[in-house]
Order: sequence, then structure tokens, then C-alpha cells
Amino acid sequence: MPKLVAKPQVRNLSHGDPAAEALRRFRLIFNAVKTHFREVEKKAGLAGAQLWALSVVRDVPGIGVGELATAMDVHQSTASNLVKALVAGALVEVKRSDVDRRALALRVSPAGLKVLKRAPGPFSGVLPEALTSLDTPALTRLNRDLDKVIQALRVDKRAANIPLGQPDT
Repeated sequence: MPKLVAKPQVRNLSHGDPAAEALRRFRLIFNAVKTHFREVEKKAGLAGAQLWALSVVRDVPGIGVGELATAMDVHQSTASNLVKALVAGALVEVKRSDVDRRALALRVSPAGLKVLKRAPGPFSGVLPEALTSLDTPALTRLNRDLDKVIQALRVDKRAANIPLGQPDT
């Protein structure tokens, strides 16, 4: 006699379902971010995270890799990889710091300035820009609710230190 296997239960996300509405909102956000990064790559020839790093180096001449990581809220190894790519593309120049000879001081090259001039903003990306426009109570509610989504996804929270628009390495 054949063994009966229970069919997995599929939840339909119909119009008006709160889960479907939330999913649509995430799609809108993800698609806005993706569209912005595509435009950045097309016009500037750089990944979004690289453009952001380049703009930080321009805004803070002499910044070090650790300070860049802090400014972008990423892990130092991520910032280091971004800098390596920018140096390889001759967009950033590296010198030893005058204060601490072990430390590196980063500066945007003339070629890097040209890239920034033709690149669409915001350099940090559309999502960070939108989030910084929200007031503290809204951000507190959003963070609390997103924590529930993150917990349900069972994701590795270390991925939070990888910027959107970061090229695969």
C-alpha cells in the first residue's frame, strides 16, 4: 500500500494580507536600492560601496582604513578591500601618515574626483539617505520590528557589516 505523504501547507499571500503588504514594501525598497546601484555602476563604473568609500575619502583627506570602516559602519577588512579596489583603479592614493608611519593616509586622486563628478548621488546610497531622514521614534519602531523579521529569518547577524552595493569578493 503506497505511503501517503502530507502536502506541505502553502500560504497564499493575497491582496490585503498584511504579510503580502509587507512583502510588497520590501520589494519596493530592494528595487529602489538595486536601481540606484545599477545607475551608479553605469555612470561611475564603480560598485555602490566603492563609490561611497571614495566619497568619504574625498570628504576626509588623510583618513585611515580604520576610520573609513567606522564612517561606513563596516568591518575593517571590508573597508580594506574597498580601498584595495580603489587604489588598483588609481582612484585613491595611499601615503604613510605623518603622525604614525605604520598608518596609511588616503586621498582621492584626480581620476577619483572625475568619477565622483559623474556619479549619481547620494553616494552613501538611497537607503541610508532615506533612513537618516527619519526621526528617532520612527527609527526605534522600525528597528524593533525589523529585529523580529531578522529573528524569523535566522540570519547571520555578521552580514550587517557588509554594505549594500558591495561587489562579490
